[in-house]
Amino acid sequence: MAITGRFVLLALAGLVPIILFPSPGTVLLWVGVLALACVLDLALAAPPRAVELRRTVPGSVRLGQDTSAELLLANTSTRTLRALVRDGWQPSAGPRNPRQRTTIPGGERRRLAVALRPTRRGDLSTPHATVRSYGPLGLAALQLTIAAPGTLRVLPPFNSRRHLPGKLRQLRELDGKAAVQIRGAGTEFDSLRDYVQGDDVRSIDWRATARRRDVVVRTWRPERDRRVVIVLDTSRTSAARIEDEPRLDTGIEAALLLAALAERGGDRVDFVAFDRRVRARASSAAKGNLLAQLVHCMAPLEPQLIELDYPGVPGQVRAVSAHRSLVVLLTSLDAGAAEEGLVPLVAQLAASHVVVVASVRDPALERMRKERTTAVDAYRAAAAEHALLERAAVAAALKQLGAEVVDADPHELPPKLADAYIRLKAAGRL
Repeated sequence: MAITGRFVLLALAGLVPIILFPSPGTVLLWVGVLALACVLDLALAAPPRAVELRRTVPGSVRLGQDTSAELLLANTSTRTLRALVRDGWQPSAGPRNPRQRTTIPGGERRRLAVALRPTRRGDLSTPHATVRSYGPLGLAALQLTIAAPGTLRVLPPFNSRRHLPGKLRQLRELDGKAAVQIRGAGTEFDSLRDYVQGDDVRSIDWRATARRRDVVVRTWRPERDRRVVIVLDTSRTSAARIEDEPRLDTGIEAALLLAALAERGGDRVDFVAFDRRVRARASSAAKGNLLAQLVHCMAPLEPQLIELDYPGVPGQVRAVSAHRSLVVLLTSLDAGAAEEGLVPLVAQLAASHVVVVASVRDPALERMRKERTTAVDAYRAAAAEHALLERAAVAAALKQLGAEVVDADPHELPPKLADAYIRLKAAGRL
């Protein structure tokens, strides 16, 4: 049972006769009136147990987009239901109107729409809804919490999608659909054309030239159907927040852009989220759209407060690709763990694969390094400088092993990783 503000106001109104006629009898009389009015109101209220509730939740929504969930309430009693309904969505689901009033005559139904704007990626749930049934006087209410579980999957926003058209244009140029032609170890013959000034003389096809009056050159294009393996680190280092976004979410954005670009480029893409066990897996070889697979398997990913199993990563790569591949490691370049685990891991992978290590850098370090107004700022600048130098040392060690390193701010990491893929494609290293 719950009382309302109207009941409180009525109780306060009873102070007037008590002040005018101060006696125990007056107090008892007014208390009796309040109790009788409250009991009568509750007796006339529709019982909450007579309410049947069904929930409809959309399958999924992208982070930051609006959606709505519906509650269908059926009043199976003969009394009119005057109710305040509160849906139990967690705050990160962003419910805008979780409390709604409704009036349902006996035997009828009403549908309530709850507007949602999620603020966090993952599976967001609501276990129940609470129905508070008021009497006709509005003095008191009967309350019941009804189990009505529902789950909304919030997908990654994929904000880096805006970079995809430009990167695809660059990829089409390499693929022989524009005037740019290349030659390298990872290219295959495309077609013949007339020689123009500036062409590589090594591309001249002398047999074709002998059959014609003009000099003819061969054109080349990057090989297709190469293997791209993306390994996303979901260990404790992925929980660090950089510019109010977990490092894991930035890695997800970079992986989505690279996977979409590589698939459009004709390569086979495999994705693995790993710390000490596989948290998610997707492949372009499976049925269905790769991007849809990725966003759904990435949605529930959360940072795990454990160390990354560096020795286990090569086994995961071999499990998805036994051939020479482009292996992209989305992890941290922080000193310490990287020196102990990442450098030996890259040395092992680089012997059989082309390796790219991508990491998000905190732009606050650069701002701290430049600010030296006070003594405190000077100490902070020294700490930032030290951290940046350690990152640079780790990156230099990885490059000496033959790996490509992409170390960029959160918003720059996805396009820069895509550029690294295009450069490798252009150089014929895939």
